[in-house]
Amino acid sequence: MKSRHNVDPAFSMSSMTDIIFLLLIFFMLTSSFITPSGLPVNLPSSKSTNIVMQKVSVTITKDMLYFVNDKRVAVSDIETAIKRELRNADEGVVVLHIDKSVPTEHLVRVAGIASSLKAKVSIAAQPNE
Repeated sequence: MKSRHNVDPAFSMSSMTDIIFLLLIFFMLTSSFITPSGLPVNLPSSKSTNIVMQKVSVTITKDMLYFVNDKRVAVSDIETAIKRELRNADEGVVVLHIDKSVPTEHLVRVAGIASSLKAKVSIAAQPNE
């Protein structure tokens, strides 16, 4: 006696690969595109923070050291360094990572330099909890 219903023991992976590709696309679209600064800076907090795709990052540490895209720059060369990085970037966006212990005059100076170079200026902050 033979059974009329033969079960094929092979497993089709085509539906599994479809699911994997859909999950991959979902996670790529929902992930945030932030490039965090690798320098230790104690950022101020804010009630509302926006995620900005940063192309040029300017960091001022609590020791008053200036960095443009994680490269140390002298205070007198900050304008030429920002100008060079903006030339290489697609968009003219400068994100300022300023330690909260740094006096405001330094933030205003760097923001003024970036504005004079026709760049949009954004200040990085930690979200309030």
